[in-house]
Amino acid sequence: MQPLIKRLTRFVPLALLAGVLLVTSFNVWIVLRSRSRITGDPAGVPAAPVALVLGTSRNVGSSGINVHWRARMDAAAALWKAGRVKQILVSGDNRRADYNEPRDMRDGLVERGVPSSAITLDYAGLRTLDSVIRAQEIFGVQDCVIVSDDFHLPRALWLADRRGMAVTGFQGRPVSWEDSGKTRVREWLARINAALEEWVLGTGARHYGEKQTLTAPRQTR
Repeated sequence: MQPLIKRLTRFVPLALLAGVLLVTSFNVWIVLRSRSRITGDPAGVPAAPVALVLGTSRNVGSSGINVHWRARMDAAAALWKAGRVKQILVSGDNRRADYNEPRDMRDGLVERGVPSSAITLDYAGLRTLDSVIRAQEIFGVQDCVIVSDDFHLPRALWLADRRGMAVTGFQGRPVSWEDSGKTRVREWLARINAALEEWVLGTGARHYGEKQTLTAPRQTR
C-alpha cells in the first residue's frame, strides 16, 4: 500500500502542473489567433452586413449601469454611425419576465442615435455559444462584426470560425482590471469550457425556434 501511495503522491503534482499548462496554453492560443481581427477603431473594421452584439446585464445590483454594457453599446453605436454595418443583431438573455437583455440593448442603442428599424432582437442568446449559433442558423448571418469586450471576443470569434462564419471583432472601451478582474479570470475558465463543449460534448444551442429575418435598416442616415 505504501509504494502505491507514494506513486500517487508524485503523480498528483505532475497532473496539476499538466492541467495548468494545458489551460494556460489554450488560453494564450485562442487570444493570439484572433488578435489581428480585433480592433477598437471603427475605421479598422471591414464593412459587414451585420453587427452581432453579445448581451450582458444593463445594471449591476444597486451600483448603477454595468460598465461592460455601456462599453458594448457605445461600441455598437459607433460602428453603425461609421457606416461599417447596416444592421445590428442584439442577442441576450430573456429567461425571466423581469430580465430582458435584448430590450435593454435596443433601448441603449436608440438612446445613442441608432434607429430601432436597424435593430433586431434575439431573445434566446443565453450565452455566447447560443448567440453565435442562432445568428447563423436562425437569422441567416454568415458575415458579421461581433461586438463585445476585448477579453470576450477571442472566444466568440473562435466559436464563429468553427462554424465557417466570416467574422471580425470590435471591442468596446476596455474596462479596467479593478472593475473587471473577476470577469476576466472567469473568461479563462469559460474558454476551457467552450473547448470541452466543442471537441468533446458537441453542445448545441439551448433554443432554436423558427428561422427569422433581420429587421430592414433604414435607407438613409
